Amino acid sequence: MRLSSIRRTAMAAATGLLLLPAACGGESEPAPPSSSAGASSAFPVSIEHKFGTTTIAAEPKRIVVVGLVEQDALLALGVVPTATTEWFGEKPGAVWPWAEAALGSAPRPEVLTNTDGLQFEKVAALRPDLILGIYSGLTSEDYAKLAKIAPTVAQPEGTVDYGVAWQDSTRMVGTAIGRKEQAERLVATVEGKIAEVRAANPAFSGATGLMATTYEGYYVYGPQDSRGRFLTELGFRLPDGLAEVTGKEFGANLSRERTDLLDTDMLIWLIDDYDTDRAKVQADPLYSKLKVKTEGRDIYLENEELVGAATSFITPLSLPFLLEKLVPQMAQAVDGDPATAVQRAA
Repeated sequence: MRLSSIRRTAMAAATGLLLLPAACGGESEPAPPSSSAGASSAFPVSIEHKFGTTTIAAEPKRIVVVGLVEQDALLALGVVPTATTEWFGEKPGAVWPWAEAALGSAPRPEVLTNTDGLQFEKVAALRPDLILGIYSGLTSEDYAKLAKIAPTVAQPEGTVDYGVAWQDSTRMVGTAIGRKEQAERLVATVEGKIAEVRAANPAFSGATGLMATTYEGYYVYGPQDSRGRFLTELGFRLPDGLAEVTGKEFGANLSRERTDLLDTDMLIWLIDDYDTDRAKVQADPLYSKLKVKTEGRDIYLENEELVGAATSFITPLSLPFLLEKLVPQMAQAVDGDPATAVQRAA
């Protein structure tokens, strides 16, 4: 898997994604941009993170994103970054279809890569006045180098790398660009959509759910990962013992002895190829005996298809699309009827 195995899977499943309503079938609702004067009056602002406190003296005009998903929050808040960092999918500007409407006719951001580490020279050449590395695995050395280029906001203290909640990331972005209140409204709007879906699907409440991928065997996403949080926000309960397996990481590989953790009321697989990888999983003698398989409660999503990609991205722009497209399959999986076929997500 890409960006170097596990990071690419966090990054497409630690593989492992505004708006084209016609193509995506959903509506994203970025908040209207704040006035420049309103944003400017918010400064200076200070943001605490893993490596200390960053003070941003004035409204940033050239924002470089070295994290993997912060461009969505920026776009939803009416700001187009100067540069983004490619995670997976190779979309122009690293902007996925659910974020296209928020980008509008603005020039697409320049795209950096992180396959072999941060491109410090390219970041410096972009002359940023703010660097965002919130959904990231920045090290103290990375941060020190970036902070010499421009004020840098790293991942929050107390969270695992690539483990920040979308709400916290959105709020940090909003504060950094002087649009804190707008970010709060955006978070409240998306949380409202999640609450509506949860209320409309009472079968989700208390049912066990899990997300996994086929990285070096079976890799599961834990309670400190955005994929795990997506399930719990909808009412699902992660399987007992999962937190002990994932520990202080967003996910972990399962030993063959712990394949039982996969036997949940609803299991979402993030895979590279629908036919090949699905067949391989279902043919596994250990997995094929689990009720989640025999009763047809497993869902398979390709990492770089839109639904699979949105499942890894988890942002205020991808979530409305994901709720519309994935929830019907989740409902089919937990309806209690093994005869109900779980349709492939459109």
